Amino acid sequence: MKKKMFGLIIVAILISIMIVGFVKGNVDTEESFSNEQKGVDLLDVTSEEGLTKGNLAPDFTLTTLDGKKVQLSELKGKKVIVNFWATWCPPCKAEMPHMQNFYEDFSDEENVEILAVNLTSEDKEESVQNFVQDYGLTFPIPLDTEGVVGETFQAITIPTSYMIDTKGRIQNKIVGPMDENMIKDFVSNLD
Repeated sequence: MKKKMFGLIIVAILISIMIVGFVKGNVDTEESFSNEQKGVDLLDVTSEEGLTKGNLAPDFTLTTLDGKKVQLSELKGKKVIVNFWATWCPPCKAEMPHMQNFYEDFSDEENVEILAVNLTSEDKEESVQNFVQDYGLTFPIPLDTEGVVGETFQAITIPTSYMIDTKGRIQNKIVGPMDENMIKDFVSNLD
């Protein structure tokens, strides 16, 4: 009886530590990006690589679900939406049809590419393939199998999207799902 009670106490303490760590990480991120979460312009800063408005977006190369390599820096000259998501995420499920509609209706007209980076470290590739088929997605789905790109872009809460201008610079960070009108507004304000 004492061993069971002791084991339950240990488990409860470990769960509490994990929850506190997770909440603290989200609070720190939310405080540092509170303006971006509302889609408000970020503060202007130097033009070095980083995650603040005006910074060059950190470059990455990932393999897409269909086996092609995609490198963010090779998309300079296009407006780019880098979206982080997972198949099990209800807000991601709500957002995907809006992104697909935008992609079908405006991607050529607006010179925009969507890179919907799946956090495959949290998903199985088969689940991603089924999701893409179920939702009829036609934009590139890079797979972040190690979680490195998601971590670099601080995609703690998903979906998280970055709006990147034609010079490869970050203009906005949006935490939470977007609808088609939001996407249009953000993209139309990119250079």
